[in-house]
Formats: sequence, C-alpha cells, structure tokens
Amino acid sequence: MIKISKMSSQNPEIFHSIQGEGINSGEPSYFIRLSTCNLACVWCDTKYTWDFKQFNYGDHVIELTDKEILSRIDSSFCNHVVITGGEPLLQQKELISLASEIYRLGFFCELETNGTIEPDPLIIPYISQWNVSPKLSNSGNKIVSREIPSAYKSFSSMSNSYFKFVVSYPQDIEEILTLSSKYDLDTDKILLMPEGTDGDEIINKSRWLVDLCTKYGFRYSPRLHILLWGNIQGM
Repeated sequence: MIKISKMSSQNPEIFHSIQGEGINSGEPSYFIRLSTCNLACVWCDTKYTWDFKQFNYGDHVIELTDKEILSRIDSSFCNHVVITGGEPLLQQKELISLASEIYRLGFFCELETNGTIEPDPLIIPYISQWNVSPKLSNSGNKIVSREIPSAYKSFSSMSNSYFKFVVSYPQDIEEILTLSSKYDLDTDKILLMPEGTDGDEIINKSRWLVDLCTKYGFRYSPRLHILLWGNIQGM
C-alpha cells in the first residue's frame, strides 16, 4: 500500500494536467502525489502532505494499492507520469512494484525528490528522469537534514538527473554555486526556479532570476501551474 495525498473531495491526488516545473515544463502528465516528507520547508505549498500537526492525517492521506493507482491513469490518453510529494523516496520500497508497472506500460516516468535519500538500486531502472530539488538555507531546514553528501553524489552520477533549486533571494546564487562545485553538478542540468505561490510574486522574482541564469549558464524553470491557476490542489 502506498500513502497518497487526499484532496478536499476525498479523492486521491492523482490527476491529469501539465508539468509546471523543470525541464519538461508544459508536458501533459499524470501526477501521483505521495504523502509524508522528511523535511519541513517554510515556504512549502503542499504542507498538507506532511505537516500533520496542522493538517489532520485522516483527512489528507489515503492508502492505495498499485492496481488502484494505475486504474486512474490511461496510457492511451497520455504517456507521461510524474511521481511527486511530499518526498516519494520515503516510500521507495513500496514504489518499486508500481514504478516497474508504470515502466512496463510504456510511460515516461519522472520522480521528484528533495535529494536527501539515496534511491534503491531496484527502482532506478524504472525511473526515466530524476527531478532533484535540493533545498537551500532559504528553506529553513538545517544543513544536516537538507544536504546529504552520499545522496548528492548518487544523483549527480546518474545521467538522467536534473537539479532544480528553489530561489527566494538573489544571494541564494552563492549557495548554489558552492553546491554545484562541491558535487560536480553539470551546469546544463541545473535549473533555477522562483519561490512563490502567486503569479505576481513569480513574475517579479523571475525578472532578476533570469539574469542570474544567463550570467551563470543555468536553466530557468517556471511555475506554470501557479501562473495559470494559482496555488490550487490537483492542478
């Protein structure tokens, strides 16, 4: 059984939309949002997946089998799946069979992770792309929690990993440059994304963030879903 986020409608948060972030922005995709996380980012826009002091666990988590999850995605309609969270790799043992079936059905499968947990070798063959979003000091997490060298090295060694940093302030670039050098990250696989949960904030930060991207050779990542719909669950 896999812990899935539950929407206000009481349906599992498995939905069809476009990928709003990262290298595949704009790609029609099925999203499978898992519950629980090992970090606590101050600006997190999905706190209902892990902050069970603020959100009632029973109201926001549902456990489903692989079959129940797969029944909600249609390979004839869309061939792209994004497993997101929360932190999916907290449930990677349970995810191995689901990921293998998604792979068997011919889906391109992205897995989004905060990059603090090394992936199990048994799941690696089934993930088409790793969307690694390492957290900076702006997240409010202690460095011993957010920077795990062995995990960084594991993801940086895989050719299908991309590193997306959430940027709150221009000075965050110094931390990104340090991490990029320390873990030998490929510049072309680093994306900078503005932190924010409303369109005006995203646009305002994007103006100076794009300048940083062009200066250092990093890619820019939008938050298309925020620009189009705002911070709405299941979009």
